[in-house]
Amino acid sequence: MEKDRLGAFVDAVLAIIMTILVLELPRPETYDLAGLWALRTNFFAYALSFFWLGAMWVNIHYSYHAVERISQKTVWSAVIMLFFSSFYPYATKLVADAFWNRTIQVLYGVVVLLITVAVLGYYRQLRLINGGEGMRSLVLHRRRWIHIDIVLKIVGLVLSATFFPPASSIAVLVTLLVLVIPSQLAQDNTVNAVEC
Repeated sequence: MEKDRLGAFVDAVLAIIMTILVLELPRPETYDLAGLWALRTNFFAYALSFFWLGAMWVNIHYSYHAVERISQKTVWSAVIMLFFSSFYPYATKLVADAFWNRTIQVLYGVVVLLITVAVLGYYRQLRLINGGEGMRSLVLHRRRWIHIDIVLKIVGLVLSATFFPPASSIAVLVTLLVLVIPSQLAQDNTVNAVEC
């Protein structure tokens, strides 16, 4: 299989998953500001999940410039990553419906961690078959923040399970705003500096 075909498949499945997120939003009971305000946790869960998946897609897309070839293991690691990602709309809908529920937030945190670990497995397979300088540079850049990302998500999961249910969602928000997006912007600045 060519790398572009796998990339197109990943793009398509992630686009479908992100579309499902918006389809899960309920209609307001009343068509006024109060009706929309009643759906605030739904909108929060949707926005958080959409931008988290979007950031994941941006990372995958950005790394493809360093990919020269793929293997069967790469393809299967992508399938596993997409499998766990396909649970994300379901977990998001549950969080939107029961934001303060401990069990639901723990489920959300577990799904996020499974996706994160699957993404790491996908990058590992890409790194193993693509030993070039570009891939090595990407791996080094991600190592700077990925361990902190995982620790924050685990802390959120533990806090959700013990005494503060929304901690899983908050941990995803914090990692997105403090680690993932700034890291991606830093990559962009590095690329622009090299191109100039």
